[in-house]
Amino acid sequence: MAVSSYPFDDQSTTESQYSALFRELQDSGVVDSASGTAFSVSADAGGMYVDVQPGLAIVRGHVVQSTAVERLPIPAAESLARTDRVVLRLDPSQNKISLEVVKGEPGAGLPPLTQTDSGIFETPLGKVPVPVGTTNIGTAAPQDDRRFVGGRVRVWRTETRPSTPRVGALGLNLSTGRWEWFNGTAWVDLAPVIVWNTIEGKPATFAPAPHRHHWNDLDGVPSSFTPSAHSHTWDSVTGKPSSFPPAGHTHGKGDISGLQADLDYLVNHKSWADHGHGDYAVWGHRHAGHEIDGHVNRAWGTDRVHTNGPGPGPWYAAWVDGNRNFCQNTSARRFKENIRDYWIEPERVLALRPRVYDRKNTDHKDELGLIAEEVDQTLPEIVQRNEDGVIMSLRYDLLGVALLPVVQDQQSRIERLERLVHDLMERGA
Repeated sequence: MAVSSYPFDDQSTTESQYSALFRELQDSGVVDSASGTAFSVSADAGGMYVDVQPGLAIVRGHVVQSTAVERLPIPAAESLARTDRVVLRLDPSQNKISLEVVKGEPGAGLPPLTQTDSGIFETPLGKVPVPVGTTNIGTAAPQDDRRFVGGRVRVWRTETRPSTPRVGALGLNLSTGRWEWFNGTAWVDLAPVIVWNTIEGKPATFAPAPHRHHWNDLDGVPSSFTPSAHSHTWDSVTGKPSSFPPAGHTHGKGDISGLQADLDYLVNHKSWADHGHGDYAVWGHRHAGHEIDGHVNRAWGTDRVHTNGPGPGPWYAAWVDGNRNFCQNTSARRFKENIRDYWIEPERVLALRPRVYDRKNTDHKDELGLIAEEVDQTLPEIVQRNEDGVIMSLRYDLLGVALLPVVQDQQSRIERLERLVHDLMERGA
């Protein structure tokens, strides 16, 4: 008979008929949510095996249930890596569904699933990587490969979609987080994201109509507006004072007209005393054509001895900075910190070369001293430079300090030699 129907009363229904009926009601897969553990495959550091968790599944209308963790051995590793499969295998000839390991080909991809209409049918559970030479499956965790049952609207991942879907099959793809359906050729996004390029019939341009925006409606407005470079005329400035009393300020040497000429004059002349200014010369600092008087000692020395004299107190050594400001030279402990011993290699000091020289643009001849550039090669501590780093002069007052370690070293040598001579004389006696 070409037409048959089932199941009815007083009628035998075969296994194949029941399977054909039930698989139209429910697809093959694990009875669990996609995040559940039913029939999940795992491995630990124990060796060449995997564990399959308990669960319930349907395979082409037949049900299989496991109530305990099942351990499956994995074949030994080979000279090439491979990937094995853990499956639920329906074998109608044996009337059973069993857990099996399908061994992959070394150096190849996943082994294919056997899925026949009336014979063996395999449902995948997990993929098991087997690296070269491994003796422990726990070093490469199995990958989930389960399919799940449910309503006709199903849940899957991209790699576990139904292999033979019918047109209109609908499901939620967990890999993409999107609903998709099968159009007979490919899976299509049920609610695709609309982007500008996929909109049909859009105009080429959008001529804006006159409109306004409220400040609060604008995104990303700055908290302040830094003005760009611009200028204002004096007349456009409001609220300006009628006069400008100067506040305390300083002027650089280059800002004072005529100063450099006066400094050059001081350098190129023997002393103010030679021009009739007496013992206390006026430092002729011109500013806008006027002299600013300030008493300083002679440019080339002093005719007073360094001792207490008349007045409110004793005489002090003084320093002068690059702006011609004077300050007292102090040596007391209370003005100092971080005090530590100073040691110098005697050779650095002994390398200094006394020189006799003539001053340029003066009548000073046969002066005795040191050349700062030569001192800088061995004893730069006493060399002074100007604000531009150019060598100017020497701290002759520090030369004696540098000589102290040399003298102390020589004294130590003398004492050792005296003791040695004394010891030699004692032995000879």
